[in-house]
Amino acid sequence: MKIFVPGRICLFGEHSDWAGGYRRINAEIEKGYALICGTNQGIYADVSSHPTSLVLTSTLPDGTQTEPHEIPMNPKDLLEEAQSGGYWSYVAGVAYQVLTNYRVRGLVIRNYKTDLPIKKGLSSSAAISVLAARAFNRVYDLKLTTRGEMELAYQGEITTPSRCGRMDQGCAFGDRPVLMTFDGDHLDTTEIQIKQELYFVIVDLAAQKDTMEILNRLNRCYPFAENEIEKGVQELLGTKNKAITQRAIEALSHSDAKSLGELMVFAQNEFDQYATPACPEELTSPVLHQVIHHEPLRPYIWGGKGVGSQGDGTAQFIARSEADQQRVIDIINRDFNMSCLKLTLQSGPKVRKALIPAAGFGTRLFPATKATKKELFPIIDRDGVAKPAILVIVEEALEAGIDEVIIIVQENDLHDFHAFFNDQISIENFNKLPRHFQEYSRQILDMGRHVKFHIQTQQEGFGHAVYCARDIIGDEPFLLMLGDHIYRSNGERSCARQLLDAYQQHGVSVVGIRRTAEDQISNFGTVGGIWLEPNLLLNVTEFAEKPTVDYARQNLRIPGLAEGEYMTVFGQYIIKPQIFDYLEENIRNNVRERGEFQLTSCLDRLRQEDGFTALTIDGQRFDIGLPDYYLNTLQAYRQG
Repeated sequence: MKIFVPGRICLFGEHSDWAGGYRRINAEIEKGYALICGTNQGIYADVSSHPTSLVLTSTLPDGTQTEPHEIPMNPKDLLEEAQSGGYWSYVAGVAYQVLTNYRVRGLVIRNYKTDLPIKKGLSSSAAISVLAARAFNRVYDLKLTTRGEMELAYQGEITTPSRCGRMDQGCAFGDRPVLMTFDGDHLDTTEIQIKQELYFVIVDLAAQKDTMEILNRLNRCYPFAENEIEKGVQELLGTKNKAITQRAIEALSHSDAKSLGELMVFAQNEFDQYATPACPEELTSPVLHQVIHHEPLRPYIWGGKGVGSQGDGTAQFIARSEADQQRVIDIINRDFNMSCLKLTLQSGPKVRKALIPAAGFGTRLFPATKATKKELFPIIDRDGVAKPAILVIVEEALEAGIDEVIIIVQENDLHDFHAFFNDQISIENFNKLPRHFQEYSRQILDMGRHVKFHIQTQQEGFGHAVYCARDIIGDEPFLLMLGDHIYRSNGERSCARQLLDAYQQHGVSVVGIRRTAEDQISNFGTVGGIWLEPNLLLNVTEFAEKPTVDYARQNLRIPGLAEGEYMTVFGQYIIKPQIFDYLEENIRNNVRERGEFQLTSCLDRLRQEDGFTALTIDGQRFDIGLPDYYLNTLQAYRQG
């Protein structure tokens, strides 16, 4: 499988990771707060298992490939390699930690591309360490969360001569902004969602600085300040830094580039005033200040500041637009002959499309399904309006912000579905309707403009139905809703909207889940996992389709749930488009489960290779797939 890990840049809060660590000794010190983000550059690799060794190769900048470097997968050799401090020491350090904690074999890692500059404050060593941790996690399905990968990478890197901070491994979160909070040995992480793109430029100042001396001098100010300079450093990295990062979170959340630029200027001035006196030889930074105050840049930037340990190492600017981002680079190249990188914070791919499979025959509801599709069975809403079930589902998708709803149907049923959403009733019948139903009739036609249909010629399982929509979905994440389930939220946000918000926040495929008693799980897809947010957001470690009770007890227990209680699939998902590759592979190789092409095993593979979260939905699902379920739904949905 292929893995990409970006570098990491600190937007605000440099030095606060180790400073917050001193709370172990002095509780009066403020927590550390840092806003970090992955770069657009990083390290790319192909990875696979190996029976006995680490086999490591890298493609050099000139395109040539290094000879394979093989390290036996045993603690002695891995530790020796890690402590040597060479290029592959970080991978060996991580492998040593993995072998200490898990039963694994070896890995083949082919680093086929690296466009991340080394030793430029972008945490290249951390990126290598995270790549190794992620490779072991995915190849051997260690079921680690992103935080788990990050911790493993940190332990691996400090096994080497490197003395990184915990902030460095934040590159594990990818290109999403993350707030990291450092409280002694405790670390919290919170991902920040932005609304629109922000355009940064990272500048290699091509100058000299002594990072170890900077850290040595600033660390002398801890854990107890003994003079005004030391008090100033503690205040800078404590209360002042807290206030700056809180304002920066607000600006990031609103994609307010101007306010971020003003904060960058303010943060740099504060650093110059309070940190520079502690290490004036390294932090006076004449090159940094010459660049960030360069007059020709002013029309194109909102602000700029130093990066990492500060000093004359690296600078960052926030540009006023994408075009200005390139203008800033051109000016710096022209006037300083310095190399630059682009960093664009993305709002993340919007989920625009929903998919509703509705091509099944409805065997369990025969002979009613001979008259009409079960998705067209009537449901009485709590306002007394009788609606076909498919309309209830489509309404929820559109109200959640979906632009296009795709319904998978059999060819013989296409006319009925199409006519409902696109044909107006006769004028005679229209005139008989009360005014509010006339308006609703028009609304249905408006909804129909957002509904498309795709024919499934053969019904070969749920996975096959989803695969049929590959061409019409394209390379986009999509909302998947079951055609024989309807949903109702317990609050103001619909069930679908809850999922969409979770996806936008975390950027990982997400499935809705609900608590289910043990004696019912054989009817549902069931997940195992580890809570990321207690009782709300779960890191999925396994998908199981209709498991037995014995299997669930051994493999699907989730900490914090009552005895005999499990989390089952709610019936709504947001899935990344990689799922189509896995479905195609199964169909091409005729890999069937219970005679059909299923979705669950492909979801589990997507989980293993890209991660998967599960959200406890604040709402209810109603099944119309069996006569008794349909009867119960009619009663419960009307009363709800």
